[in-house]
Amino acid sequence: MEISNLDAAIAATRALGHPARMRTAAMLRSGELCLCQITEVLSLAPSTVSLHIKELKRAGLVNERKDGRWVYFSLADDEHARRWIEPAMAAVEGDPQLADDLSRIAELRRLALVDLCSLGYEAAKAKLEQQG
Repeated sequence: MEISNLDAAIAATRALGHPARMRTAAMLRSGELCLCQITEVLSLAPSTVSLHIKELKRAGLVNERKDGRWVYFSLADDEHARRWIEPAMAAVEGDPQLADDLSRIAELRRLALVDLCSLGYEAAKAKLEQQG
C-alpha cells in the first residue's frame, strides 16, 4: 500500500513535533550517531530515546544501521526527508539548546564508543584523560 502525501506530511510533522525528536534530528545533521550518544545528550532513558527514534524512522526521516552490538542512526538522505528536515532546522537555527547539543556531541565523539556505551560518560571521560 502506497502512503499518501497527506499521510507522509502528518507523519513527518508528528515526528518533528516533539523537542527530543527535533533535537535528535538536529544532532544527526552532524553525522551518524550511536543510540548511547543520543541518549547521553538528551538525558533520557535508552528506551525512551528508542521510542523517539522509532517515530522519526516511521516518518522516513531517519535510517538505522547495525554493526555488531551497536546501533547507529543517520538522517535519511532522500527528497522526502530533506523536504521536512531542512525547513525545520532553518526554523530553529541559532537555538541555544541545539548549539549546546552539538557541542556535547563533539565532546562525545572524542570518547571511545565502546567505553561510552558500556561504562557511561563519566567513566569514559576519565579513561580518556588517563590515556593522555
